[in-house]
Amino acid sequence: MELLDAHLVPAVDGVAFGLLLFVVAAGLSLAFGTAGVLNLSHGTLYAIGAYTGAELSDGTWGGLALGLAAGTAAACVAGAGLSAATAPLARRGHLAQALLTFGLALIGGDLLIQFFGADELPVRVPEVLDSSVTLLGHRYPAYRLCFIVMAVLLAAFGTWVLTRTRMGAAVRAAADDPQMLAATGHSPRAVHTGVLAAAGALAGAAGVLGAPIIGPGPGTSENVLMLSLVVVVLGGLRSLWATFAAAVAVGEVQTLGVSVAPELAPYLLFAAMAAVLVLRSRFAEPAGAGHGSEASGPDPVARLRGRLAGRLPGPKGPSAGLDRLPRRNRAPAWLARLPGRAAWWRAAPLLVLLGVLIALPALLDAYSISLAGSALALGLLAVSVTVLTGYAGLPTLGQTAPFAVGAYATANLADAGWTVGPVQIVLSALAAAVFAAVVGPAVIRARGTTVLMITLAIGELTGAVVNQLKSVTGGADGLVGFPATQALWGGEGMLEESELYNYALVVAVVAVALTLLVLRSPAGKLLTGTRGAEARMRASGHPVGRYLLVAHICAGALAGVGGSLMVTVQQYLSPADVGFEIAAFALLAVVIGGTTSVIGALLGAGLIVATRDWVAGSWPGHGPLLLGVLFVATVYVLPRGLAGLRGGGSGGGGQGGPPFDATGVPGAPGAPGTSDTPGAEGRPPSAPAPTPAGKASP
Repeated sequence: MELLDAHLVPAVDGVAFGLLLFVVAAGLSLAFGTAGVLNLSHGTLYAIGAYTGAELSDGTWGGLALGLAAGTAAACVAGAGLSAATAPLARRGHLAQALLTFGLALIGGDLLIQFFGADELPVRVPEVLDSSVTLLGHRYPAYRLCFIVMAVLLAAFGTWVLTRTRMGAAVRAAADDPQMLAATGHSPRAVHTGVLAAAGALAGAAGVLGAPIIGPGPGTSENVLMLSLVVVVLGGLRSLWATFAAAVAVGEVQTLGVSVAPELAPYLLFAAMAAVLVLRSRFAEPAGAGHGSEASGPDPVARLRGRLAGRLPGPKGPSAGLDRLPRRNRAPAWLARLPGRAAWWRAAPLLVLLGVLIALPALLDAYSISLAGSALALGLLAVSVTVLTGYAGLPTLGQTAPFAVGAYATANLADAGWTVGPVQIVLSALAAAVFAAVVGPAVIRARGTTVLMITLAIGELTGAVVNQLKSVTGGADGLVGFPATQALWGGEGMLEESELYNYALVVAVVAVALTLLVLRSPAGKLLTGTRGAEARMRASGHPVGRYLLVAHICAGALAGVGGSLMVTVQQYLSPADVGFEIAAFALLAVVIGGTTSVIGALLGAGLIVATRDWVAGSWPGHGPLLLGVLFVATVYVLPRGLAGLRGGGSGGGGQGGPPFDATGVPGAPGAPGTSDTPGAEGRPPSAPAPTPAGKASP
């Protein structure tokens, strides 16, 4: 009883906080589970309601009602606008949606700060609610008790609407069988718009009512989005009551967990999220069709055999007819081995890019050269994402985890006196590879959006460790003041920006060259085959899981090299350098460049760094807005990324468009376990398009 009495207030706070998350997560669940939209701007919809409610609050019931109506309506309109914005992406899968909605979130967040200010707004509630009541001998805010009652009523009302009304039947039909819904005279498109508008309204209402609990301010939307994603993953997408229970559990961890076990609280949420996703993927069928589908094109193994056969002497090879020429008329053997025009054309972007990079120190000032070095480090992180996303078919939001391992390894090695660059690179890559090998089995079984969520959880857990393990990472203060890196044994520490840039360029060129050699080797072709026709690969006896694990380890090592370069170039390291925003930027750089283009990933990373740090310098404070515009424009103007400008080719070899199926969270309609639905990226032109709910048409 004493223990209960001591933690009563945090426990009730956890219920109130959890119910707030439930209202937000219910909208996110509707948007994703029914409308099929992976909405990374859902936290911004909450912020719209919160800012509007705070601005109109004046301490009266009329002000509260006006704020609730205005905030809900504004977020509802934004949700309907989101439906129109995502409509052209119906055939392109969830990765394009993530790029678009993340860009919209950046734009919306910047506009909200510009309009309402960068400080957290105070919220005034009616005097009756702005008081305390006695709860089992403890004083407790009356507003939070009132909010608990309203959230429970909202859960009951939402369940009744979905299960007992014609409107709810139409919503469920839009998710389960849109063709049948259309046959009854209802428009799936209208239902899709209505669902996203309702999801926005829920987020806006939660923002208004939750403003006294989670006040509107910078960072609010990101925090709400992350917690809502955890709730949706834990509760699934099938039942509002399951979402309700998951939200209360998350709320208790966030409040009561901090009171009871403050050391473990930062890890509990994302550890639980990862565990649930991994267990679901373990109990599901092996992703025989999870990467692609039988309709996704010719068998990659057969295509590989055809390509190899085409390179051998014979009637269809490059030396066709050569054996019939007189020996004196034949070209020398060394001349036959020279690359042809097609090979030089494929290599042209590499050579041009390399020439530009070499010339940069003579063209730019010191600050711009430093930014170019940072772009190379982020570029290697993006290339590691390309290996996993484009070649292995494992879209990831967690590559900042091995990136952080490599970065902190280099910083601590330098602090211990190990300042030789090649030693730092090798040891950092090894540490990141070991980390990737440890977490790899939890990742490679899942597919599609489930991989995104698992890797997101791994990245957030790594971020929690970074903040907690102060003796190694410096905590929130980061690390600074360690000795400069030496390019080679016996040299001086590099301090000049041009020296650091040239060092980063050499390391990046070597790393990218090795990556391209592997991806263009038979091993890389097998990895591509695993992505495109996993069922056939398994049936042929190929150890698909082993291929994916090796790819995950190699990508982790490459990310570790990028982290090491970042520390060397910046000469400092903070948690923000390895956080979720960097993970999102890396994935978006890959989409900008073309998901299977190594060179496109480098260009995408450079474009992001230039926009965020260089272009935004002429318009201070608007870096997020410029990045958001860049991402939104990329989605519409370059559907296949920069690599698509070359007719689908890429500097890294392969197509520029997203090659994997990004559908399916466990519990999503039509996606039990892992996604077995073919993605639009691998669908031939004659195949039917997916429905708005993200399911394949029969």
